[in-house]
Amino acid sequence: MLSYITVLLVCQLAGEVIARLTGLPIPGPVVGMLLLFVGLVIKGGIPAELEKVANSLLSHLSLLFIPAGVGVMVHLKLIAQEWLPISASLVLSTAATIAVTGWVMDRLAKRGEPKV
Repeated sequence: MLSYITVLLVCQLAGEVIARLTGLPIPGPVVGMLLLFVGLVIKGGIPAELEKVANSLLSHLSLLFIPAGVGVMVHLKLIAQEWLPISASLVLSTAATIAVTGWVMDRLAKRGEPKV
């Protein structure tokens, strides 16, 4: 179990190093996740121990939201001052996500229909 936690952390570290050295506008953990994905594709599957580690982390996922909640509480005055742009960006980004998801699903559904 410890070895697979180490694998996850090494992937995150490698992603962070790659993102900083190349100047990519992508967060390091995302690059690390891509590295992990490529490694799992090459391996041909998810090892059982890695799945256990991932499920264990996911079962405690709510704990990872505590720092974000603290950040909201610390910056509550700033959020109150900037409520309009924050609200507008949330509504617009949600609408855009729904629209793009619907468009992609429509395209994929048409692609899977049998040709007559």
